[in-house]
This record gives sequence, C-alpha cells and structure tokens, in this order.
Amino acid sequence: MDLRVIEKSDEELTIEIAGEDHTFMNVLKGALLELDDVAAATYDMNPEQSGGQTEPVLTVTTGDDADPLDALEEATGVVKDQLDSFTDAFEAAV
Repeated sequence: MDLRVIEKSDEELTIEIAGEDHTFMNVLKGALLELDDVAAATYDMNPEQSGGQTEPVLTVTTGDDADPLDALEEATGVVKDQLDSFTDAFEAAV
C-alpha cells in the first residue's frame, strides 16, 4: 500500500492511498467516524469529476488538540482488530 500525504495541518490531513477501492476506504472511513476526536472523514475517488484522479484521497478533520495522524493511526488499529476478530471467528467456524 502506497501512501502520499497531500496536505497536513494541525486539524486536517489529506492523504492518497494508492491501490485501494471503495471496500477498504469505506471501512477506514467508518472507523474514523467512530472516534470522538474526528469531526469529519471523507474520501474521493471519482476520476471523471476530479481532474483525472485515479487513487482514493482521504481527508480527516479533527477537533481541537487532536492530531489527524494520530486519529488515522487509531482507526487503522480498530480496523486491524476487527479483521483479527473476523479471522478468528472464521477459523473457528470451519
């Protein structure tokens, strides 16, 4: 997975996540929106309406005193934990 920071401020992060699709981006966005420090999380991957963009671009906005990079790290941990739980349940079922 290739990541490229497009823009970073104290309360907002815009990052390109190469090689991913709606499936991963929706899961990540959902995990971000569950965090108390995250005010908004969106992504765009519509090449026809965004000047030829082909890779998804995630934007995370946090509240006061919250670093969007920290929020992204926390959300990826949540996604990993969910995946591990699913893997364990699947292996137990087969």
